Amino acid sequence: QVRLVESGGGSVQAGGSLRLSCAASGYAAVTNCMGWFRQAPGKEREGVATIYTPRGNTDYVDSVKGRYTISQDNDKRTVYLQMNSLKPEDTGMYYCAAAATLEGLCRPRSRGTSWYWGQGTQVTVSS
Repeated sequence: QVRLVESGGGSVQAGGSLRLSCAASGYAAVTNCMGWFRQAPGKEREGVATIYTPRGNTDYVDSVKGRYTISQDNDKRTVYLQMNSLKPEDTGMYYCAAAATLEGLCRPRSRGTSWYWGQGTQVTVSS
């Protein structure tokens, strides 16, 4: 069982910043891909950023490139999502996820990946 616990969500004004954290425990060592997903009200959940943990290589969806940064602290088994220049359209529930997958499939939009999920943390950006 992989356990993921997110923290760091909140409410900010447009242009502000937040940093989300995801602490992994349990059998998290079997996973090699960590990701952040978000779900806005009335919309499907979408991948935002991923990190292939053995190498640290990252990938982002176009809408957040240059504004979001995913990183990891291996000693703490924690993954972060630094979000800058936030926009109202970034509002949603943000979920941390972990998977065991091929390096080339550790992408925000990869299909067919079996993810472990955290409980989510709410991010609200007001205009």
